[in-house]
Amino acid sequence: MSTEKPVRAARYITPEGFHRISEEHQRIWTVSRPRVVAEVEAAAALGDRSENAEYVYGKKKLRELDRRLRELSERMDTLTVIDPKPHPSGRAYFGAWVKVENEDGSERRYRLVGPDEFDVESGLISVDAPLGRSLLGKKKGDVVVVRRPAGTVEVTVLGVSWKAAR
Repeated sequence: MSTEKPVRAARYITPEGFHRISEEHQRIWTVSRPRVVAEVEAAAALGDRSENAEYVYGKKKLRELDRRLRELSERMDTLTVIDPKPHPSGRAYFGAWVKVENEDGSERRYRLVGPDEFDVESGLISVDAPLGRSLLGKKKGDVVVVRRPAGTVEVTVLGVSWKAAR
């Protein structure tokens, strides 16, 4: 029987994405959890815990916070922080901002990020998502066919940059 752990594919994240995860972990550990512990202690001091709704709810909340702390810690341990650098070819790679024009003429700007930091509303799309995968390696002027569950679409790459818009 082998004791070797299976090799996992590296999970990349930008420094900004790692900072957001780290901040959430720190906030839960230093603010939220101590507050809930104090609430549970106060509720426990009131007597019979089996019929004490504040105590029961507080313990449940504490378990949820502890679960989230474990999840964030494990995630941070497995992530590889990559500081994106412009590619000399002008092509889009991890961390690049890509401006595209959709079939309907609308324009949108996306940043290619790891799956642990995507936020479509903020324009952060995972390199594992259909659009993100399709944009990797593309440059200004390329027409990209994106195969998504909702159907195939074409987008035109209007530009690739390495800085967030101001």
